[in-house]
Amino acid sequence: MNDENRKDSLEEFEEDVTEYIGKDENSKSLALPQQTRPQRLYVLPVSNRPFFPAQVQPVMVNQDPWQETLKRVGETDHRMLGICFVENPQADDGIPDSDDLESVGCAVRVHHAQNDSGKVQFIAQGLQRFRIVQWLRRRPPYLVEVEYPEEPEEPADELKAYTLAIISAIKELLRTNPLYGEEVKQYLSRFGPDDSSPLADFGASMTSAPGPELQDVLDTVPLLRRMEKVLLLMRKEQEVARLQSEINDEVNEKVQKHQREFFLREQLKVIQRELGIAKDDKTADVERFEERMAKLNPPEAVLERFRDEVQKLQILEQGSPEYGVTRNYLDWITQVPWGVHSEDHFDLAQARTILDRDHDGLDDVKDRIIEFLAEGSFKGEVSGSILLLVGPPGVGKTSIGRSVADALGREFYRFSVGGMRDEAEIKGHRRTYIGAMPGKFVQALKDSKVANPVIMLDEIDKIGTSYQGDPASALLETLDPEQNREFLDHYLDVRMDLSKVLFICTANQLDTIPRPLLDRMDVIRLSGYIGEEKLAIAKHHLVPHLLKRAGLLKKQLNITDAALRQVIEGYAREAGVRNLEKLLHKIIRKGIVRLLEHPGEPVRVGVSDLPNYLGQPAFRKEKSLKGIGVVTGLAWTAMGGATLSIEASRIHSSQRGFRLTGQLGDVMKESAEIAYSFVSSNLKRFKGDPAFFDKSFVHLHVPEGATPKDGPSAGITMATALLSIARKEAPQQNLAMTGELTLTGQVLPVGGIREKVIAARRQKISNLILPEANRGDYEELPDYLKEGISVNFAKHYNDVFQVCFGNKPKQGSSVH
Repeated sequence: MNDENRKDSLEEFEEDVTEYIGKDENSKSLALPQQTRPQRLYVLPVSNRPFFPAQVQPVMVNQDPWQETLKRVGETDHRMLGICFVENPQADDGIPDSDDLESVGCAVRVHHAQNDSGKVQFIAQGLQRFRIVQWLRRRPPYLVEVEYPEEPEEPADELKAYTLAIISAIKELLRTNPLYGEEVKQYLSRFGPDDSSPLADFGASMTSAPGPELQDVLDTVPLLRRMEKVLLLMRKEQEVARLQSEINDEVNEKVQKHQREFFLREQLKVIQRELGIAKDDKTADVERFEERMAKLNPPEAVLERFRDEVQKLQILEQGSPEYGVTRNYLDWITQVPWGVHSEDHFDLAQARTILDRDHDGLDDVKDRIIEFLAEGSFKGEVSGSILLLVGPPGVGKTSIGRSVADALGREFYRFSVGGMRDEAEIKGHRRTYIGAMPGKFVQALKDSKVANPVIMLDEIDKIGTSYQGDPASALLETLDPEQNREFLDHYLDVRMDLSKVLFICTANQLDTIPRPLLDRMDVIRLSGYIGEEKLAIAKHHLVPHLLKRAGLLKKQLNITDAALRQVIEGYAREAGVRNLEKLLHKIIRKGIVRLLEHPGEPVRVGVSDLPNYLGQPAFRKEKSLKGIGVVTGLAWTAMGGATLSIEASRIHSSQRGFRLTGQLGDVMKESAEIAYSFVSSNLKRFKGDPAFFDKSFVHLHVPEGATPKDGPSAGITMATALLSIARKEAPQQNLAMTGELTLTGQVLPVGGIREKVIAARRQKISNLILPEANRGDYEELPDYLKEGISVNFAKHYNDVFQVCFGNKPKQGSSVH
């Protein structure tokens, strides 16, 4: 650029700026730099950004602790103050440490200092850089000895080039942000456009750069290096301003486009309405609802309510809140499948095929479901019965419900009521509430699109109660075949017929289900699987499903039958197969890793490989406890059946006493007391020393004391253990028993016979003692569960004694 162009640019800049802001009439009152240069200055720290010599700006500080500093500055002739930047003031009292202040600051002239609401405000007129030479006072008011660095001479041509570049950048910023004009006005009141050093400082002060970058400019005394840094900051500022301008233009363009489209759309609606080729939103809603209802076959009461609501909708204004409430109600009532039913399939052979396809084992459950379907086939419909599937977790209760739906050809809808505490979830909210919705059963009919789906209520034994209501009581009307013909949802407020719906409920136990609700259900028990059934399930269902989910072929990863059996016996002994599925998934995941590490080599998992995949077995072959005073009992748990060893021991013979341990519940403690009393009073009949318990302190223990145990079914087991130590004779080995004992020696029936037989088979116990009253329960078990099992049925404890000790008790009455 030649000298004439530079001159034109300077003149043009001056003319533009002068025309933009005019001249400041009060400029004569401002001091010029280098008029006064005191060697000692009071210092004021600032934390937002440094102050530059070319600036004139108001500064506000707290009276405490800086009022004394400004007072002393006002008492000086030069009225000059040093302002230093501090980046991160860490002091809690607002007084930064003197070492945190930057050594280079700006000397300013203080004008118009005044107090206002705990603050001190003054006008700071930047004059010149200074550098701290020595600290004279390191607590407010700070006092330092300073020097004023001199700028070295720079080549004139380069200075002019940088000056013009900075002027050009300032002009660009003025175009993007007119607010910079006031700062330019203040600058021109003191300097000309060709004053290079103040111009560089002024350019830096115009930017929004962070404090450390601006301090770097203040620290740089050589003018050319300083102007390079200032130009870089101003280029960044220009880029930010440009991006901001583009964003604003884009937003304005989108807003204008949307406004234009809105106006055109509204005009189009008016034109279409005038020509009769379109309808307004209200008319379109009414026609859509009427079209939906015309496809249904609702009762007359529903039709009457529908007409009333449509008439109300036509009267209401669209902006009215009531309009939205009425529109939502009509939307729901027209989506309930009034009178729409799917056709049931009563092909029993196909139903059995579907059940066998989806489940291995559970033959008694399948037979019960086939009987249920056969009854429906005979009368032409499946209604009036609520099925309740009860069993441990992971035995397939939910999947059985889905199979029943497939066998009938019905839609299937499932939801869990576990933890449900609000009865509105069952019967809906009243329309007076904001956000009101129908209950789950209306939503089930809407989603299934038929009035006779299969609805599964999972975890009904875990339903809760709260101040919001009792959902279990709300279910009474729903699950009662005599009442659900006129089920009333609070939201719809019209009667619905749920009698065609097949309800299937699931639970882990019956104890927590309210008795009135349980009376309305037909209970089907799923007791769990034995090892052979688990093996078939793993081979036919679990492994193929997991391989498919992982994208593997059977030839790529093969788990041998022996390995599957070991996983079942050593790692997954629970009644269901959920944990078994997790373990098989773990094997497949590790097998995939091996496939990726050794491509092309199929993975074969055998028994010896299982510790590498699953670790050491969680269950090992249990060594049966045997000896005097040790008897094996059979117990029922929520996870299935289990064997329970009961031990009795004589502690000492100094006094009579009886101790119980093993985390026993109240009922089990009562059983132990009854067994102790019965054996003590009848010891002579059972060929023991009648005085044994009079001089013996006896301890009865049920192992695994960390596991809570309760129930009366261990009565005969406890009596046998006590009798064993009194006779000093061990009972027959490979024997397990269950039964409740009375004080007169009667053996009463207990529950969970199937689970207890499965537990005995798992432990390879072949001789069992069961109550005579449970003979029917045992006879109903499938043959494969009874195979190899020898059962002795007992009416009185005499029968138990004969089996355990091999001889009959003496005849005679009890000794009291």
